[in-house]
Amino acid sequence: MDSSVGNYPASNLYADVVGQEDAVSLLRAASRQPVHAYLFQGLNGAGPRRAVKAFAASLLCPEGGCGHCSHCQRALAGIHPDFVILERVGASLAVDEARHLVTLAQRRPLEAARQVLVLTDVHLAARSIPVLLKTLEEPPGPTVFVLLADDLSPDLDTVASRCVKVVFPPVKQSTVLEWLISRGVAAEKAALVAESCGGDIDRAELLSDDERFVSRLELWRSVPDALSGSGSECARLARLLLEAADSALEPLRARHGEELDSFDEDSKVLRDRSVARRKEISDRHRREERRWRVEEIRSGMGVLARVYRDRILSLLRRRDGSETVGVLRCQEAISLVTDASRSLVRNPNETLLLESLFVKLTTLEF
Repeated sequence: MDSSVGNYPASNLYADVVGQEDAVSLLRAASRQPVHAYLFQGLNGAGPRRAVKAFAASLLCPEGGCGHCSHCQRALAGIHPDFVILERVGASLAVDEARHLVTLAQRRPLEAARQVLVLTDVHLAARSIPVLLKTLEEPPGPTVFVLLADDLSPDLDTVASRCVKVVFPPVKQSTVLEWLISRGVAAEKAALVAESCGGDIDRAELLSDDERFVSRLELWRSVPDALSGSGSECARLARLLLEAADSALEPLRARHGEELDSFDEDSKVLRDRSVARRKEISDRHRREERRWRVEEIRSGMGVLARVYRDRILSLLRRRDGSETVGVLRCQEAISLVTDASRSLVRNPNETLLLESLFVKLTTLEF
């Protein structure tokens, strides 16, 4: 078989996992003598989703991850019958979805010597944990579980204790910068992207190809000087920033289109046409787009907070006693922006949230 199916590297299964040497080293060792359950902890963009396909390929491949065989190719393409990724449908992982995982775990592998079952967003599975525990405590023989969680709450302690934990911290800014430059991104833009992506390689990749990224940064940086004290100006700024957040989705939607096209092509070449899996991918795309929009606004608020931090540094350089009031007001502004950013997930009315923030900032009288 042509090893170019899906454009995945044959020589290095983990080539797409950037800046996670410790995690990759652990997974390479684990694939030789795997245990029944692993917990990948870290935000998706830090590498766990990239790593889970490579790990599955190494577990399903008779040679431990050659990268060339049908098992490796289909695992990397996400269409191997013994590699199943279960995605939540609602806001949290439902009990029925956890039961489906337990049911799948009882079956025998269809082609490989074992099967790999992946459960995403386990940090949203508080109500489903009792269903998962019994299976994790008494695992079926030929099944390896991989649980993905953004972070670990006390509710997950019992689950985590039954798994080998593999941590994917945010990728270092310097590593992101080097990676972007190695991909041909201009140094100046690479520095801006590395600072803004929050250690998220997926986000860095998209922002580096986004022609509007720099203009959105400048829009957020202009907010303090644009605040005039009028409610209409606060509303106008909020509208402009939310429109910019909408436009930021375009590169992600283009990538999602390419992923579906690749899935369709791989399914055709590998003769594995699964309507259900295609729908799962589409559903995941919708969730990613919602999350991306929220992260875009939160990232913008981070830019706004840095503007006020830069003003503090500028004021402190005066050293003539006149800087105290200005520093205090900047600190209060940073606090307001931080509180708004934290409430973004809980507050579905983004327009009202931004307008309220801007009105509060105008009262500080810089």
